[in-house]
Amino acid sequence: MEVFDAISSQRAVRRFDGRPLPGETLTRILEAGRLAPSSKNDQRWTFVVCTDREHLRGLSQIGDYAEHLAGAAAAVALVVPQAEEGWERESIAFDLGQCAQNMMLAAWEQGIGSVHAAVYDEPLTRELLGYPEGFRCDVLLSFGFPAGRLGAPSDRKSFGELVHRERW
Repeated sequence: MEVFDAISSQRAVRRFDGRPLPGETLTRILEAGRLAPSSKNDQRWTFVVCTDREHLRGLSQIGDYAEHLAGAAAAVALVVPQAEEGWERESIAFDLGQCAQNMMLAAWEQGIGSVHAAVYDEPLTRELLGYPEGFRCDVLLSFGFPAGRLGAPSDRKSFGELVHRERW
């Protein structure tokens, strides 16, 4: 699949068919995250990969909209060092966005759906994932083979509404 085709056809997938991901598929997804660009090439992320069904069910309780984790074939938690407010925190968030998008597009290329889950309950997330003090997790990604048909593309703003040349 061409990169632009992946970008333009990717959908958020919240329902999965229960099949496990082949090991090489999951490795390729993680490798795409590892290769993401980062500020000053710091690569401050660490990934916690979860495939155990009971563990995934537990993780589905970390946020108000995290139910999809329970049915996923795998979840990847993006764990980063605790940062002070301001530039460093924003830089880490931007880097994680690129990392997550790399993984999600690499998954989509292989027919694997994904969606992110925001962490609302950080203490529960820390307990379930076991990462040490001084680190935090704000986002988990769920991955799996989509269940059923995917919907049509969501309504997107037109190119003309979003793009201005030289000046607004």
